[in-house]
Amino acid sequence: MLYAVIMAGGSGTRFWPASRTLRPKQLLALSGQRTMIQSTSDRLAGLVPAERQLIVTNKILVDPIAEQLPEHPRENLIGEPAKRDTAPCIALAAALIADQDPEAIMAVMPSDHVIATDEQFCSAIAAGERLVMEDPTRIVTFGIRPTYPAESFGYIQRGPAIEGGDATGGATEIKAFQVDQFREKPDRETATQYLQSGDYYWNSGIFLWRASVILDAIKTNQPAMYARIEKIAAAIGSADYESVLEEEFCAIEGTSIDYAVMESYANVAVIEAPFSWDDVGSWQSLGRLHEADADGNTVVGDHLGIDTSGSILFGQPGHTIVTIGVEDLIVVQTEDATLVAPKSAEERVREAVKRLKETGRTDCL
Repeated sequence: MLYAVIMAGGSGTRFWPASRTLRPKQLLALSGQRTMIQSTSDRLAGLVPAERQLIVTNKILVDPIAEQLPEHPRENLIGEPAKRDTAPCIALAAALIADQDPEAIMAVMPSDHVIATDEQFCSAIAAGERLVMEDPTRIVTFGIRPTYPAESFGYIQRGPAIEGGDATGGATEIKAFQVDQFREKPDRETATQYLQSGDYYWNSGIFLWRASVILDAIKTNQPAMYARIEKIAAAIGSADYESVLEEEFCAIEGTSIDYAVMESYANVAVIEAPFSWDDVGSWQSLGRLHEADADGNTVVGDHLGIDTSGSILFGQPGHTIVTIGVEDLIVVQTEDATLVAPKSAEERVREAVKRLKETGRTDCL
């Protein structure tokens, strides 16, 4: 049976001031009327009902997420007691799923990506499920064909095509390949070579495998982590579960699933994603998600621009942003804070968040 795990523990600091401690990026509506986590859950509806979707998040976000996903059983909202990266998150989810269904297959995905269309996404997930059913030890990942030489993504180098991996799900052609190797984030020259070769994909961070298989892989590659997860699994359903989860999960040394398993696992397939994908990593991502006006401005909200071009403008309903004689700016207005920065300095938004924290301005965080 197919389960889904939606990883929703990110803090989204690059989207400050819209993103806050209790309302991070995944709880914002950046590309439509639905928030990112709602859209992620919606996308799965045709394959995995809400009762088989697990949301793994920071424990302080359980209540806000429950408000946005009221159809999800409360017990499916898993609050991590500490931030420990993707490998412990996935291991915990796999243990919980395996306790319910030892033969379960689980699709794992971030909560904060924009993907179109839902039909193509579901076709790709269904194809991945077939690949795992054909070979239960196989791990499946999903690669995005690069459109520019990105330095901010990890890459997947594909190997030979998988026999029978060209399948059609609905109206969608699915192509699958063996993975040759995973590559770290490259410099611009290397990224350009990857783009030109045609044999590399961006690593989407979306995976599919049997719960038991990923747990075995973590046991082999990360025995200390597995030992902690095993203790948590043994306490499932007991009165001590929450205290065991707190103690054991906080003791885990965090690491990514790529480092913990994917880079060393021998039997990995990559499906060339038939859907469009955007990881929505920063404010400039809005320029890819919304149509620009005649002056190249991306506007979400109410804006009056005079001699304004190439800018990102994001405001709250009922508030008008007016700009005069500016270009290539990011302007974000919220009820209690406003960000103004050149687009070239958008990575320094995190620096602003850090400075606010250091100076005790938690009211803005």
